[in-house]
Amino acid sequence: MKTILKNLINSTRQKNNGEYHQEFQRNLIRKEAVIGGKVFGSVPEGHRREFFCLDEHTWVWHEEWVNKKGEWQSMTTRYEVRPTGLIKVQNGNYRNVSEEEAKRFKVATDRYFERVNKQLYEGIA
Repeated sequence: MKTILKNLINSTRQKNNGEYHQEFQRNLIRKEAVIGGKVFGSVPEGHRREFFCLDEHTWVWHEEWVNKKGEWQSMTTRYEVRPTGLIKVQNGNYRNVSEEEAKRFKVATDRYFERVNKQLYEGIA
């Protein structure tokens, strides 16, 4: 995992300080998203799946695939953690999630943190 971070650092070293930091953060999120995309199991062939923590209140689930007609499909779901509850945003529609979905979300975020810490950050500090 140290190699991953070393590669990320080297790939953005040429940037100036502000750009370097932003590019470094984007690269980390990309790596986390790939790991997070597997919290519910393997990703089917021909699919691209990402799940990641954008900031302390925002989570994103994104999936892309080719349907039976050969057409490219995608869906993005954003979860907003608010003091009043968990909000799910799809296609501009906001709704409160059910208690059951909130429990599944909690399991997914716990798995995400466990896997990202183990696969990306363990042994760095």
